[in-house]
Amino acid sequence: MSTVDQIVVEVTAIQQVAPMIKAFTLKPLKGELTPFSAGAHVVVEMGEEQKHRNAYSLMSDPNDSREYQIAVRLQEASRGGSIFMHEQVAVGDQLKISPPANLFAPAWRAKKHVLFAGGVGITPFLSYVPVMQQRQAEFELHYLYRSQQTGAYRTELMEELGERCHCYDADEGKRCDIATVMADQPLGTHFYICGPASLIETVQATADQLGIPASAIHWEEFAGAKPGQPFKVELSRTGVELVVAADSSLLEVLEEADIEIPNLCRAGVCGQCVCDVTEGDVEHRDNYLSDAEKQSGKQMMPCVSRAAGGRLVLDI
Repeated sequence: MSTVDQIVVEVTAIQQVAPMIKAFTLKPLKGELTPFSAGAHVVVEMGEEQKHRNAYSLMSDPNDSREYQIAVRLQEASRGGSIFMHEQVAVGDQLKISPPANLFAPAWRAKKHVLFAGGVGITPFLSYVPVMQQRQAEFELHYLYRSQQTGAYRTELMEELGERCHCYDADEGKRCDIATVMADQPLGTHFYICGPASLIETVQATADQLGIPASAIHWEEFAGAKPGQPFKVELSRTGVELVVAADSSLLEVLEEADIEIPNLCRAGVCGQCVCDVTEGDVEHRDNYLSDAEKQSGKQMMPCVSRAAGGRLVLDI
């Protein structure tokens, strides 16, 4: 995300929509917001001295771009972003966001759409629903959550969608039989997952067992970079050497050094931030590079991947 492209917005409303989730309404300081499509997200920049940049799904109606709405789950192992949003952001504050990007658009050619939402993973589907209703598309929503933590908007969704909305509160012992749900769908159904890695992996494995093609499975996960061993990185074109701490991502360290790296998702999915590696072994954590590309060790995604040893040299 280039700083030139950033949009300055004002926080005009904050709502506690679940015990661990707050929703934020954002309006532009001047002009109009960029129109977006169902499934789009923005990257929010927060803080002054120590900047945090997190990607959040837009959950408002794509037909109305007068304001954006995002929801933030307070993460137990937060690296700063969700804590900042929950504890420091107030109505009237200003934030910088990227223009919307979409890596999770519905496959409109599908005969039917089955949505699996885990916890705060309901957010992109809130932008799906009005568009699917407008298009009279066939769909159903399966919403998995713990009501003592998440479960935002479940009452509204059940009232609006009726039999198309299936809710599973793990705190009440209700579980979703994913295999049964997937096996009962007509040929040409596409499946969408947003939520924790465990939910995504379960749906993927079930699809494989049922012979559902990988092209019919779509997912999004904004887990962010997971910590790892600290390491050093040298930028070969300038000789600059940087240190990546255990709880920082390589992308964040490059940005702190005023090195602009294109990025859209910050989660190892979009491929925008790919960097060429000239020395060192990489611990690949992305879902973009092929197995062969990972084995070659010539490229990496600095948003999530790290050095497998103590040092990397990048062609930057």
